[in-house]
Amino acid sequence: MRFINTLREGDRINDVYFCKQRNTLSTKNGREYDSLILQDKTGILDGKIWETTSEGIGDYDEFSFVYVTGEIVLFNGALQANIKRIRMADETEYDEGEYFPRTDRDIDEMKQELRDLISSVNNEYLGKLLEKVFTDATIDAYAKHSAAKSVHHAFIGGLLEHTLSVARTCDFFSKNYEMLNRDLLITAAIMHDIGKLKELSAFPANDYTDEGQLLGHIVIGAQIVSNMADSIEGFPKKLKSELMHCILAHHGELEWGSPKKPAICEAMALHFADNVDAKLETMKEVLNGSNEEGWLGFNKFLDSNIRKTTKYE
Repeated sequence: MRFINTLREGDRINDVYFCKQRNTLSTKNGREYDSLILQDKTGILDGKIWETTSEGIGDYDEFSFVYVTGEIVLFNGALQANIKRIRMADETEYDEGEYFPRTDRDIDEMKQELRDLISSVNNEYLGKLLEKVFTDATIDAYAKHSAAKSVHHAFIGGLLEHTLSVARTCDFFSKNYEMLNRDLLITAAIMHDIGKLKELSAFPANDYTDEGQLLGHIVIGAQIVSNMADSIEGFPKKLKSELMHCILAHHGELEWGSPKKPAICEAMALHFADNVDAKLETMKEVLNGSNEEGWLGFNKFLDSNIRKTTKYE
């Protein structure tokens, strides 16, 4: 199949893609057309069906695999599929693994790394909390979930990969700065994005839930910590508050969605580790998503024009 990241203006497409979104809209003249978002594991592509009553336009649904025939055009600087024919794809015509982005890392290895990190926490109450929260079912959910709808780690296994990366950086911080409470910091790192299990739906939708839109993963995560800590007899109130604070402050700034700014060193360390991984993963995905050399254009999340590093012999 022709993957989306290989398509160029003028290319013909005649293949199966996942229809992530479908809307019926109207032109200024009142003429109806369909606007689609097509997806494979390499990216997404805007698609338009201008002749919706054409003989080649069959029945198809959102969140389904569709067989598409059309041409790639350039519109407002972005590639777009001008679709001439479309129908529901037969199950024998596609492999689901080719359509949803997935971590490059070994899932089982990452699961074991998470279990090892949990076992490394010596504090009795934090250890009990982690074991209570991170059942096999929760670890499996992390392995299937993304860490975002877009921007960074927006792929199957992204939540687990991001969590481990943040925890490893926090572990390094704890060795380099003696004032950090490693048990508190590692626990916060492992749990900082647990709210995303409820904020975002699973693939193929990978979209915000009602709870996610109304509360957000930070508040949801703090609620989970509070409820679980209260279910553990004798859990220290200050320790619970400090752990909740780390989660509430991990975006670092009020304008970035944190209800609180970091007030303890563990919260500050967690924020830096989270921000580093999000930014570097975004840079990685931008670089990997382009075959061009030199400057790649402005990235809104990084707030900078991005350039590939020169390769030296």
